[in-house]
Amino acid sequence: MKLRIWPIAMSLVVSSAVLFGGWFLYDSYAMETPLNQIVKETPGVKDASVQIEKDRVSLRLTLADNANLREIYKQVTEQGDSVIGKRKVAVEVANSSEAELDRWWSSALFDVAQAMETKKYGDIPVRLEARAAEVPGLTVSTEMDEQYVYVTLRNGTSGKYVMLPRNAAQLGVWPNE
Repeated sequence: MKLRIWPIAMSLVVSSAVLFGGWFLYDSYAMETPLNQIVKETPGVKDASVQIEKDRVSLRLTLADNANLREIYKQVTEQGDSVIGKRKVAVEVANSSEAELDRWWSSALFDVAQAMETKKYGDIPVRLEARAAEVPGLTVSTEMDEQYVYVTLRNGTSGKYVMLPRNAAQLGVWPNE
């Protein structure tokens, strides 16, 4: 029995195209598109991009000035639960931060890291409010849920949104852990 290479190769190419094409269409239309729609329709979100991976969902958000990051995260994870499933949700916020606000946050991060490490989350708003007097016009807002401490810093048109995981080892402050 003599096997012909050309029909076998064509069969392999067509089968691969159908298999991977179907997987791509499913991933795009049944997973990413609905979640992208949910995220973009969430109040406070100006623009968003969604990337779904095997064990993780990455959200890149541009937020409006009056956005509440905790509410956005809650709404997206609740409404998108059927798509997200057991995947970890990673949120990256495009901040409209200025250099002065970034320097202030860097100097305040030690106090925040200490409160996170000792699990004294109530100290975070107190310490940030006390330091906010250093920068005229700076407003600090903090909120918390079961997974994160949300910090919003505003200075005029400049803003910075930070999500701090309540698991201290994930905070990324301690390089030796």
